[in-house]
Amino acid sequence: MTSRPAASKPLTAPAVRARKGNGPPLVMVTAYDAPGARIAEEAGVDIILVGDSVAMVVLGYDDTLQVTVDDMAHHVGAVARGQQRALIVGDLPWMSYHVSVEETVRNAAALVRAGAQAVKLEGGRKRLPMVRGIVDAEVPVMGHIGLTPQSVHAMGGFKVQGRQVDAARALVDDAVALADEGCFAIVLEGVPDEVARLVTAAVPVPTIGIGAGRGCDGQVLVFHDLLGLEDRVLPKFVRRYASLKADAVEAMAAFADDVRAGRFPDADESYHLSDDVRRALGDLVVDGVAGPHGAEPRTA
Repeated sequence: MTSRPAASKPLTAPAVRARKGNGPPLVMVTAYDAPGARIAEEAGVDIILVGDSVAMVVLGYDDTLQVTVDDMAHHVGAVARGQQRALIVGDLPWMSYHVSVEETVRNAAALVRAGAQAVKLEGGRKRLPMVRGIVDAEVPVMGHIGLTPQSVHAMGGFKVQGRQVDAARALVDDAVALADEGCFAIVLEGVPDEVARLVTAAVPVPTIGIGAGRGCDGQVLVFHDLLGLEDRVLPKFVRRYASLKADAVEAMAAFADDVRAGRFPDADESYHLSDDVRRALGDLVVDGVAGPHGAEPRTA
């Protein structure tokens, strides 16, 4: 039996920040719809990230670059209708925070209006003006450094970052700058354990790791990965806690077999007329089924 935190008031961005060095590690998962959010809610998850990973795991794209602000707002709204306690963080998609501070703030506001209580954006020091603009608009910001999927083409693929001395130091500098600019938490993705520990020790806000080892202040996994709904080749850092795709395929195949064999639906799964109505219909009802002009209904 797994332990779950007792029901409590909704978690806020300041409360998340206050968890740095105080309390158990933070638990964050992605979710993209109301049923997923309800599952996360009942499991006691602290933070729900409505991630741009929806592009790959739900919408079938090869990368995260295809989703728009409207797409993200649609999914943020669905998640917001499915939970009450977890902090909802909306992912700002590619090119929604790259052009100007004004446009960045407008796009962040769109996610907040849809139901997000904070937004996340990728990148380090070069994104500081955008972070500053969103924070000045009084919207909490979560940073994201290391392997940043929206930069997949510039990085030459989904590759671990910070393996060399200069790159590791740059990640620490990026994290410190993001925290100084007002980020309440920072995602560290795809970096060596030792580098994630350096970053975590250098900043006064929680770090949330994905493929960043055990030394972060919290961990995040993608909903479909951890539940086994996604069974294609997964990164080494993913741990599957269930095999829901296999269970779903087996269940659906059983349904198909029952339909083809005439076992579904049975009498208890069907609606029936009252005896009075059946008598009034007379020979229009054959073996409890209304047939055309009293004719024998077709059978399988």
